[in-house]
Amino acid sequence: MKTVSAEITPKTTTTVKQRRTTGHKKTKKSVLVGMLSRKSGADIAAISNKLEWQPHTTRAALSGLRKAGYQVLAEGAGNGKPTKYRITASPAG
Repeated sequence: MKTVSAEITPKTTTTVKQRRTTGHKKTKKSVLVGMLSRKSGADIAAISNKLEWQPHTTRAALSGLRKAGYQVLAEGAGNGKPTKYRITASPAG
């Protein structure tokens, strides 16, 4: 009978510190903050499409940002145009 030897190598693991230094993963929250930080802001439909969220989830995320200390301004465009949301101030700290 033939003997087969296999070399076992340990799995490589990365620590949180290593992940932070090697690259930044974009979270949905960071994408949302980026969209709302633009001068033109963003409407519910644009945010929902970009993040693949339902409109009610998008509105809840805006509320969450407000609770986290962001100042989110809602600008009603009128004339049947959707309301645009914009971050006017980030949380202190």
